[in-house]
Order: sequence, then structure tokens, then C-alpha cells
Amino acid sequence: MAEPLREGDREAVAAQIGRAPRGLCGVAHRCPCELPSTVVTAPRLEDGTPFPTLYYATCPRLTSRIGSLEAEGLMRTQTERLGTDPDFAAAYTAAHRAYLADRDAIEPLGTDVSAGGMPDRVKCLHVHVAHTLAVGPGVNPVGDETLALLPEWWAAGPCVAP
Repeated sequence: MAEPLREGDREAVAAQIGRAPRGLCGVAHRCPCELPSTVVTAPRLEDGTPFPTLYYATCPRLTSRIGSLEAEGLMRTQTERLGTDPDFAAAYTAAHRAYLADRDAIEPLGTDVSAGGMPDRVKCLHVHVAHTLAVGPGVNPVGDETLALLPEWWAAGPCVAP
């Protein structure tokens, strides 16, 4: 699921997101430049606050491009598909269960609330792309479809100084 943090990862993530990362457990995906693009966060922050966003996209180029797709209405069309495409809805429900299982393997929160609107609506494409990058294709259909629409965000080289 995640690899341990390497030297410099915490600083790179801080530069990517513009603040110190909270609850950082490991790196779930790296861009070809070897910087983190998706991290795993603890189900509870250091102060005990629940934090259900297990997979967190950090690369600013990636998150910017995902935000553009959100602004274009992709979340709305994917949410509409949940009501008209039973296979898509079933795969999305399975993604929700997989997300909960991954999170509960670290620390159960005692809730079936996951992230990104799962399983009833599509709320945050960032969560879904991060989930797909963390676990690979075939688990989260929203993440898979969204990732397929993204250009190679890493092609220009590192998003922050390593």
C-alpha cells in the first residue's frame, strides 16, 4: 500500500502542499521524478481527530489538473452515472469498501464514512485519483477514469526542488 518515507519526503510534501503535512504515514505513489505524488495519512491526526482521507494527492501539478476536471463538471456527470449505470455504481461501491478496508487495516475509525463522496456521490476527484495511484487501476472506477483524462503532469520534471 505505501512505502516508508525516504529522506527528504516530508520536506518535499510540505513544499508541495504549502504547509507541514499532518498524519503522514508513507508514500503511496511517486512521480517518475521520484517525488511523492500521493501519500498515505493516518486515520487519526496526532491530536486524535479523525481524518478519513487515507490517500492524499500532493503534487501541485497533479492537483491543479484534477481541479480543472472538477471545474469542467466531471464530478457531476460521474455522480449522474451512479444512478444510470449499475456496473459503474457497483464498482464504485466496491471501491468504497476497499478504501475502508485499507484504512481500517491501519486504524479502524468505527465508521463507514470513507472519502470523496463514496459510495453515493462523487465529491472530490483528488481523493479518487489518489486512491487509483495508491492501489493501481481496476479498484476505483472514478479514479481510473479521471486519471485517464489527465496529461502527464510529471513530464516537465520535479514540481518542487528535491
